[in-house]
Amino acid sequence: MTITTDPRTVVVRYVEAVRDGDADVIRDSFAEEATWHYPGDLPVSKVWRGRRAIVEEFLGGMGPAFVPGTLEIELIGTIAEGDRVVAEWTSKARTVRGGTYDNRCLGIFTVRQGRIVSVVEYADTRHVAAVLFPEG
Repeated sequence: MTITTDPRTVVVRYVEAVRDGDADVIRDSFAEEATWHYPGDLPVSKVWRGRRAIVEEFLGGMGPAFVPGTLEIELIGTIAEGDRVVAEWTSKARTVRGGTYDNRCLGIFTVRQGRIVSVVEYADTRHVAAVLFPEG
């Protein structure tokens, strides 16, 4: 397999892997020392440090909130400058609590040597709280 180092291609490949449920590509997209910052005051709001924490705890921890097979990810677009890529996408799913998750997200990705080294994600955290963490 040829690994690309073009930052935009790395980010598009990652978002498409999330859309397609390709766990190997998702894991391979991140550098071992990567960080993912999810701002706000939700239970998942913090800086997630390391590939394992990002993939297994943060991303993997969100999966059980959704009815299997209902998650739909659509990449709206990207803007790239040097090693930074801004990606906009939508996430839609039915939740196990009977609600509908429908959010528009924006991530600022930094890519080095073909791997994502940092992400800062922005989303409608009020919607996330209401639909995924209503008890909080």
